[in-house]
This record gives sequence, structure tokens and C-alpha cells, in this order.
Amino acid sequence: MTTIRQRRVEKGTEVAEDQPSEEKNVKPDGKILSDHTGGKLWNILWITVGGIVAISLGLLTSVYVATLHENDLWFSNIKEVEREISFRTECGLYYSYYKQMIQAASIQQGLHGLVYDNKTESVRTINILERMNVYQEVFLSILYRILPIQQYLEPVYFYIYTLFGLQAVYVIALYVTSWLLSGTWLSGLLAACWYITNRIDTTRVEFTIPLRENWALPFFAVQIAAITYLLRTHLQPVQERLTLTAVFIATFLFSLTWQFNQFMMLIQALALFILDCFDMIPTAKKNLKKGGLLNRLGKLILHVLLVLGLTLLINKFIKKILNLESDEHIFKFLKAKFGFGATRDFDANLYLCEEAFGLLPLNTFSRLSDTLLFCVYIFVLFLMTVAAVIVAFRNLSGSNQVQFMEKMEECTITLKPDAAYNLIHTVLFGCLALSTMRMKYLWTSHMCVFASFGLCSTEVWKLILKCIHLYTSQRTHVLKYSIPIITLLYISYKFWPGIMDELSELREFYDPDTVELMNWIKSNTPNTAVFAGSMQLLAGVKLCTGRTLTNHPHYEDKNLRERTKQIYQIYAKRSPEDVYRILRSFGTDYVILEDSICYERRHSRGCRLRDLLDIANGHIMDGLGENEPDLKPSLYPRFCEEIKKNLPSYTIHFTRVFQNKTFHVYKLAKHK
Repeated sequence: MTTIRQRRVEKGTEVAEDQPSEEKNVKPDGKILSDHTGGKLWNILWITVGGIVAISLGLLTSVYVATLHENDLWFSNIKEVEREISFRTECGLYYSYYKQMIQAASIQQGLHGLVYDNKTESVRTINILERMNVYQEVFLSILYRILPIQQYLEPVYFYIYTLFGLQAVYVIALYVTSWLLSGTWLSGLLAACWYITNRIDTTRVEFTIPLRENWALPFFAVQIAAITYLLRTHLQPVQERLTLTAVFIATFLFSLTWQFNQFMMLIQALALFILDCFDMIPTAKKNLKKGGLLNRLGKLILHVLLVLGLTLLINKFIKKILNLESDEHIFKFLKAKFGFGATRDFDANLYLCEEAFGLLPLNTFSRLSDTLLFCVYIFVLFLMTVAAVIVAFRNLSGSNQVQFMEKMEECTITLKPDAAYNLIHTVLFGCLALSTMRMKYLWTSHMCVFASFGLCSTEVWKLILKCIHLYTSQRTHVLKYSIPIITLLYISYKFWPGIMDELSELREFYDPDTVELMNWIKSNTPNTAVFAGSMQLLAGVKLCTGRTLTNHPHYEDKNLRERTKQIYQIYAKRSPEDVYRILRSFGTDYVILEDSICYERRHSRGCRLRDLLDIANGHIMDGLGENEPDLKPSLYPRFCEEIKKNLPSYTIHFTRVFQNKTFHVYKLAKHK
């Protein structure tokens, strides 16, 4: 007869028993079989309800952000040019390629126009698919062209609804991750509610729709959920293969849709490396885990140094061989940011002076604390970190008989691999967010997952109650469900009225100066005209008018960064002859000057664009304040101010052809 082997532990010893498989869940009265069947049905019902709640919350989030977007801009009633202008800065550039593919005579011609693009950077032909992460725009445009929806849905709505739909995927992935960690979908419900009520700090999709992170982060969340499931014990081979496939697909899509993916992947690799070093996940490198504590620590330190050294060496070698310089500005920025010497590099200072690349503001924590998220997160993080330190020390010591460990065993401190992974993940991405505000969206969304997991975790409450000598399984069960429910009731009571007010608030898009500029360009300049100006404005020019640009906001190319610095001399203290020569070298026909940049007050002295240019050019900055001793006065006044005086030295090269309260457009003369 077929048998199965069971193991039970009694007073530290393991006893094996053979039991007929037919008799495992069967008794003459059939009671155990009935209980087993009932439990199975209950589990199916519980999972079904949890799944329905997850999908419902995801869809509600999509509708919520779509409604906010509509209410903020009155998007359905404004003109096409106003809709396009609402895609600010680099968002407009990305959307322009979707529009270009939609308007192409055929899909083949649209792809050819992207592969051999000569309108994004004047006097250059570049491969947009190679240079930028716009595969999603290409895929979406092809989908729109082949699906029978043109009569019912405008291209812009197909685009924005796709992004809002991805928010549903995002919330469901966060929900599932929290559910997997805690074992109850109540944790997922709390994570989703925290994500929505902390929307200001967890997403900005409703006003920066085409931004790359809004495409990428949902796939990143799916990847984290898949890795969390993969690290569970006792997975069947089929489950493991399917999960690995999900990890591969999610990682591929994430990498395809965001230019900063390599930094995220590096941090994830570091998280897994740390777990491996401290033996918190299954591993075959057992030779590192042999010997006493000092021996193991020595091997571990040597191993870490060897891995980091090889990583840096291989990275340097590959970049040298392939001549890769696209991310060198990031390392210059990081070097200056963390105090490894001041720099006059224009690109590094441009990042240093942007709020998005500064430290995370302190008011972020007060907002997150209002919903109890940050308070709970810190509490759970502290407990899990203490547990991780104890488990890591125990693993490295190689013995459970250490006196310190014997005392700790009373609290039965353990850490599952999936919880350990999410702990390291949240710590590393928290450090990234604290140092660079733009990256907070990676942290705050995972913060919702980690905090909700802690409140709903049997292990966490069991640990707390055992350490204070109040443990019973009933108390653990009560706390596991009552505290999250109370938290949900508090969030609903405090924030539901505000959400309703937010949904009922109506506004309208209003930017008449930019609309007037775009309409003038379309009506009064040839289709082949080349425009110079700020990166942010030119993205809108390309989207709204289709004219050729000299530069644009996708800053991940060394030649483009140098070109942008040269174009920006229109805001520096340079002679009209120098500026004219620079602009004509890039084939410029028209240059757009913005008063908001020329007379900028948004940044403090030293961080205004004109100050960055002065410093890079070795010139003294305007206004009261200190200058570095080797900076010298310029021989020329500021170009953007002086050109408005219509002096002969300027009018010989530049003729003003358009002007309103914000913009001044000059046509360049074509000297022989």
C-alpha cells in the first residue's frame, strides 16, 4: 500500500511515522474528511473574495486618478493644442512619438521615421528606438491602429486610459505582495488604502501621465510580488517555473520602459547579495558559512570586497570597450551631491539645483504620518531589523547554543526569506529616496506594503507577545485582525470626506501665452523650420507643431548634453556674434527666449540657470552675494536681456517676429 512519511517533533527529537495515505484524512464516521473538505472550500472562498477585493480596488484607483485628471484640466472640453501642452516637459516629447506613429501613412513608415529621425535633433539623424524608452508608445500606437476603436475613442484617450489602467495593475501587485507576506488579504486591503490616501507621495500619474516611471513602476511592483512568492518555501517545480517566468517578463518590461532601470536593478541585486551573505535565503555557497564566527566574518568581508571590486572593474571595462558615456553625468552629480568636491560642471549643477534631485523634504514624513503609515512603518521596520540582525548573527555564528541566542530563543525570533527580502528592499530604496526626492515613489509605495504586512503578520504579533510574556494564539489572532480593521476605520473616517471634496473640485487648463505661441508657429513658420530654446519648451514645440528641434529633455546622451549647454548660451553673457554662430552651427532658424528663465526668481542665487551658465563660463554671477575668487566679469552683457534693446549689433543677426508676455521669438539671418 502507498505510504507517506510524516515527521513530528517531540522535545527536540524527530520521530518518523508511516501512515497509509488512504487513512490520512479518513475515519469510519467520515468526520475528518468532512472537516478537510470544508476547510478547502473555505480557503477557495477566502481567496476568491480577496481576489475580487484586489481587482475592485485596482479599478477604483484607475477611475480615481482619471477623474482627478479630468477635473483638474477639464480635459474633455479643452482644445487639442491645450491637451498637448498639458503634457509638460519630457512628457510631451514621449507623447509626440505616439502621435507621430498614429499620424504616419502606415506602421512601416512610422517605424522608419523613428529609426531614421532627423527632427528631434537638428543636423543629426538618430535612432529614437535605440536612444529613448519609447517602445510602449510604439506598441500602443500599433494597437490603436489595428483595433476597431478609432470611431469610439480618440488617440489621446486610448493613451491616457492605458496609463490609468496600469495603476490598477500597480495597486493589485502591491495588494498581492502584502497578502503573500502576511497570509491575509486584509493586509492587501490596508496597503491599497494607504496607497490611495497618500497619493501625493505615492504617485504623480494624474499630472505627469507619459512619464517613464508611470509605465515602469507597475511592472516593478509585479516583479517584487513574483520574487516574494518565489522566496516562499516548499514551492512545486511547476510553481517555481511559472513564477520565474513572471519575474523575467516583469523585469523585461520594467527595463524596457524606464531609462533608470539599471540603477534599480543594481539595488535589487545588492539586496539579494546581502541576503545571501547572511544566509537568509537558500544558497549553495556553503564554504563561506563554515567555521567559527571570526572565520566566517573574514570570509564574508573578503567575498564582499571581491564581488564589489569585480563589479566595478567589469563595469569600467564594458564602458571603455563600448565607449558608453550616457550616464557619466549621473556619477558627476552623485560625486558632488555627497560632498566629494565642488564642481563647476554645468550638467551636474543642473541636477543639484533641481528640487526633484535634492534630499527628501521633511514635510513628506508629516503627510505620511497623518494616515498613520509612517508611524506603523517605523514600528514594523524596527522590529524586523532587530529580528534580522539576530538571525544574521545566529547564522554567522553557526551555532544556536550561544548564551545570548538561548535567551532570544524564548522569543522564537525567525525571519522568512520573503520577509527578509522585502526588509532589505525597503531599507535600500528608503536610502535612495532620502537622498533623491524623485525616487521616493519607489519607496513610499513599498512602504504601504511593508507597514500593512507588519500589522497583519502572525509572526510579528507573536514575537511581540512572547517577548512581553503575554502570548496566546487567541491574542495573536485578535490583534492580527482588530488592529488593521481599526486602522482602516480611522483612515476612512478621516480621509473619505477629503477624497470626496477632491473629486468634486473642478478646474480648467489655462495657459494662453503658450497656446498663442504654438498657434503662431504652426501658422507662420515652414514645416522644415528649426527651433532653439529651453529643453522643456521645445518638447512642446515638437508635439504641438512637428517642427525640428535643436535640443530636448531626454538628457541621457553626452552629445545632447553638450549641445544643450551650447544652446543655453542665449541666457549667458555672450556676444551676439558668438550666440549667432553657435545657433547656426545647429541649423537654427528661430530661437525662443523665455522671460521666466532670463529673469528667473524660482531658484536662489547660484542655482538660477543663468548662474549655472556664468559659473561654467568662468563669469561673475548677477546680484548681491559672494563669487568664487577666480571668476571674472564678462566682456558682454546678458544676451537674453540685451537683444530686446534692438541694438544694431543684434538686429544684424536676429529679427524679432513674435512676442507676448512670456515668449520672444527671433528669426536668425542667413548670412552668406
